[in-house]
Amino acid sequence: MPTITIDEILNLALAGYNISPSDGVVLLKQNDPEAIAAIRATADQLRRTQAGDTVTYVINRNINFTNICEQHCSFCAFRRDDGDTDAYWLSWAQILEKSTDAVRRGATEICMQGGLHPQAQINGKSLPYYLKLVETIKQEFPQLHLHAFSPQEVQFIARLDGITYAEVITALRDAGVGSMPGTAAEVLDDEVRRVLCPEKINTATWLEIVSTAHKLGVPTTSTMLSGHIETPEQQIGHLEKLRSLQQNAIEQEYPARITEFIVLPFVGQEAPKSLRRRVGRDQPVLKDALLLTAVARIYLGNCIPNHQPSWVKLGLDGAIEALTWGCNDIGGTLMEEHITTMAGAIGGTCMEVETLQKAIASLKKPYQERNTLYQKSGNR
Repeated sequence: MPTITIDEILNLALAGYNISPSDGVVLLKQNDPEAIAAIRATADQLRRTQAGDTVTYVINRNINFTNICEQHCSFCAFRRDDGDTDAYWLSWAQILEKSTDAVRRGATEICMQGGLHPQAQINGKSLPYYLKLVETIKQEFPQLHLHAFSPQEVQFIARLDGITYAEVITALRDAGVGSMPGTAAEVLDDEVRRVLCPEKINTATWLEIVSTAHKLGVPTTSTMLSGHIETPEQQIGHLEKLRSLQQNAIEQEYPARITEFIVLPFVGQEAPKSLRRRVGRDQPVLKDALLLTAVARIYLGNCIPNHQPSWVKLGLDGAIEALTWGCNDIGGTLMEEHITTMAGAIGGTCMEVETLQKAIASLKKPYQERNTLYQKSGNR
């Protein structure tokens, strides 16, 4: 069989077809500058067709409510054991104070995730603690969108309390959780996960929980932690699983689906030494992250039209560059960010709205504030 050329793959994508996993691998393995320029141009054209020219952003705040965690992921510099000098666990008053500050600064979203803390319970149960986290914020600020609790946290609650994923998600939804972060995905390949996060949920469980959320009307995001030990084949395998999951939600007419995809390049500066040695560098390689960003747009854009870079991991300049490689959104203000920053990221922990607007305007692109679910507000 004759091998397919780069141009043929890109033309297929431009004609609106889904490219195959083997085509995706071919694109990711390119190192010829002309081929990479063509991939970038195709991703940018698809971004224009699928998401338009306006670059969006959200005013949000991260609240990482505890860094105490029972797991030991090989890339994580955030987690602590209970009793460590720099372990923390926010009180209800501190969570309310952070939420109040976020609202004062114009936030429409609180993103809340934390370590898996076995003592985070009320009356010996895990779910009531998480429900109280939600209610603490929603009772005071019902207008805030709560983007909270990854598939890993859902599994943790279900396991500790002996209940189903659906019961956990339904209770969180009914308490006021508006959407679920698609984190803890890392790379959806169990070989990679055995090295990177052996105690975390496996690929099938992550997919099951996200699909259950969609069925129950809870939108999710999707992510990939890239640039460590995974191969191009495993990266495309991850994208294929996300595309299939989204296509299933669309075909089954589930009330919710994946709203966005975010490449999260690995930051290894403070990661445990064994993984740092294997990866061989501390900061992301921008050119690799940008090629993956472009290929993700080409691979996923028909069914997941919103793509976002991580300014925390890439720095603002890298994120601006990603807006010309297929991204249509620059993310959120965050206001504070601990997980990536403690890993040694250079991007900072907070962006002012004006900084994000100027960054977008530097590309001569229009900008617009959005909410978590990509509904746009009235400003430009």
